[in-house]
Amino acid sequence: MAEFRVGERDFEVDGRPVRLLSGALHYFRVHEGQWAHRLRMLRAMGLNCVETYVPWNLHEPRPGEVRDVAAVGRFVDAAREAGLWVIVRPGPYMCAEWENGGLPHWVTGPLGARVRTRDAEFLAWVRRWFEVLLPQVVERQCDRGGPVIMVQVENEYGSYGSDALYLRAVADLLVELGVTVPLFTSDGPEDHMLTGGSVPGVLATANFGSHARDAFATLRAHRPGGPLMCMEFWCGWFDHWGAEHVVREPADAARALREILECGASVNLYMAHGGTSFGGWAGANRGGPLHDGALEPDVTSYDYDAPIDEFGRPTEKFWLFREVLAPYADGPLPEVPEPPAALAAPVTAALTSCTALDDVLAALGGPESEHAVPPTFEELDVDRGLVRYAVTVPGPRQPYPLRASGLRDLAVVYVDGERAGVLTEEEPVLAEPVAGHARVELWVESLGRVNYGPRTGETKGITGGLLHERQYLHGVRARGLRLDAVTPSAVAGLGAGGAVAGGRGLYRGGFEVSGAGDASLELVGWGRGFVWVNGFCLGRYWAAGPQGSLYVPGPVMREGSNEVWVLELDRAGGLEVRLS
Repeated sequence: MAEFRVGERDFEVDGRPVRLLSGALHYFRVHEGQWAHRLRMLRAMGLNCVETYVPWNLHEPRPGEVRDVAAVGRFVDAAREAGLWVIVRPGPYMCAEWENGGLPHWVTGPLGARVRTRDAEFLAWVRRWFEVLLPQVVERQCDRGGPVIMVQVENEYGSYGSDALYLRAVADLLVELGVTVPLFTSDGPEDHMLTGGSVPGVLATANFGSHARDAFATLRAHRPGGPLMCMEFWCGWFDHWGAEHVVREPADAARALREILECGASVNLYMAHGGTSFGGWAGANRGGPLHDGALEPDVTSYDYDAPIDEFGRPTEKFWLFREVLAPYADGPLPEVPEPPAALAAPVTAALTSCTALDDVLAALGGPESEHAVPPTFEELDVDRGLVRYAVTVPGPRQPYPLRASGLRDLAVVYVDGERAGVLTEEEPVLAEPVAGHARVELWVESLGRVNYGPRTGETKGITGGLLHERQYLHGVRARGLRLDAVTPSAVAGLGAGGAVAGGRGLYRGGFEVSGAGDASLELVGWGRGFVWVNGFCLGRYWAAGPQGSLYVPGPVMREGSNEVWVLELDRAGGLEVRLS
């Protein structure tokens, strides 16, 4: 057992000053079979600590339906085996370019702007969740012989709110439920963020990507004492669908890291290894200076231009960081592990069977229900997935514009069974007017809930109404399909129709492997949808780019026969996928 404490100027372990050289690695973005390798890569880069968030919505997709919260404990144990301390950031909100910032849709839907405040109902949900989660952390604290040395209170709260009573309530709850290691907050190095996000008596840290001396000067103006730490050193960045790929020049990132260390500060590389937002869990941002503009959905890859890439390989940035960190390490650095095995030879999977999207919805979707106005995804209990809205335009009447008011995020529209166009937030009016009598279907897809800023937690679907000219159309039928309904047992029960290029639906096929390993899966000519290999959801693909392939972890594949499914939601351009 060890005592970790926050000293007047340094972190201390059993009275000895230590510098935390940490790296962010999210256990939920790395296949569990690869945790040990990625953690050893952190040690080899010169780090002595790993930091992870915990996504509430991943572990509790419905109220009381808790899934594998023990994964948190297993990851902490794996970090200890690798010789690393652990910093845990349990939320309840985490951002992380993750769906809804980690908050469950069934919390944010009903509560709206009351989330992340002192609201009694929200705090009651947080308490119930922390009572389930925190035993995984508490029993692994360093004063009990484990590697956990610090726990965060909320996350970058000063970028969102100013409810000091809420922050104090979260801090007190953590202590009440057994957290004895030091607590901390992390915020941008700006006055309003530090005043809004800090808690008296709790260590405050700063998040930034450059200009360390200026950032720490601002932090010192608010907190004259305590260790300096950059809790998120942004050494790379993330990508949005339809935008350019973002990179940070390695030498520039290394200079910024060196400046942090020259200030005598501790650091957490965000990200040390980004991984992948498997399962369609990637979030979205809002553009504009106040994060209230156009939706910017995040890609599936969370490579982040990190020093350890999505495949677990060292990059040029890794070697430069290792050189910068080596003088601060406690002894010689370990040898760099060999990268995981790659797929021995490229293979092509022919997709020979397809179930039309209507039939997939009928078999795997929730119940269809009728409403006066379109229900939101939250009202239909759809977190990741899509909803089919159907409405009748009464007639006879002449053609008028059809509008989906408050649309989030994207709708493929059919009029009397014929594809009529695609609607978005920016273009919510159908190009061709619709005459009555007509049946209109709008297949609405969520592209990821907002994970940062004032519109975190906003609802999905058609949130305003369906209008024909100025008249609301009532009597809307709706049926949702959750992504987690696509399981091996459910898919096995679907019909095995022939596959035809160009249609929407669930395509299935197989491929043989001799020499399984990490691979890239390419979908040339496909539009937009999701892919599974052997029942494991790799995430969303989209011809909009910049991501052109999906990462397939080696542990997902099998020697011999393998199965692949493609859920195409727009237009299928081919009948095969390629792995290499």
